[in-house]
Amino acid sequence: MLVNIPATLVEGVSVMGDLCFQSGQKVVLIGDSITDCGRRGQSAPLGEGYVSMLRDLVLWGWPERDITWVNKGIGGDRVTDLQSRWEDDVIREAPDWLSVEVGINDLHSHLGDPGNGVSPARFRNTYHEILTRAREKTTAGLVLIAPFYISSDDGSRVLELLPEYTSVVEALAGAFGARLVSLQPMFERQLEYRPPGDFCPEPVHPNRTGHLLIAQEILHVLCS
Repeated sequence: MLVNIPATLVEGVSVMGDLCFQSGQKVVLIGDSITDCGRRGQSAPLGEGYVSMLRDLVLWGWPERDITWVNKGIGGDRVTDLQSRWEDDVIREAPDWLSVEVGINDLHSHLGDPGNGVSPARFRNTYHEILTRAREKTTAGLVLIAPFYISSDDGSRVLELLPEYTSVVEALAGAFGARLVSLQPMFERQLEYRPPGDFCPEPVHPNRTGHLLIAQEILHVLCS
């Protein structure tokens, strides 16, 4: 279900539910290429994907809130890569809110090389370790974005294995009291009406429409 983005503002207050981000807070978003989306190139510093769109939606709905946004996405990253740069890219930033989006590269690495890739068990253990460090060394509220795969191919090995990775994120969200953003069900609802190509040129990297849907779904969770 898409977020009912406010059409009007009344004395600076959105007609939507209240946003959990407050004025003066810093939001750090870390992840893979879906988060990166050009933030290290011509589209610096936030990229041209869901991160910048989420910032714009928040600015539209809550213009009175002065929020600092930091994009730490790097294309190709797995949870093990996040682990290696966690101290510099998360802990030293001292975020008030931390959003983590990772998993699809882990899944692909496991399918391609089960002996050396990031299996669901390794994904769970590594993810748990970095979230534990975030809890111990920051006061950040957590937002966990589960991996997704925009495809209607019933025979896809990725779709077959995806629930093992999304269930890890769901369990960790519960264990750490994080806000959970489940994108696969949202995209599957969209695919009941529209073909995958309307949201993604291939199943992993969304187009602008796909990124807007992600931003809206995150905003829905942040306002619930």
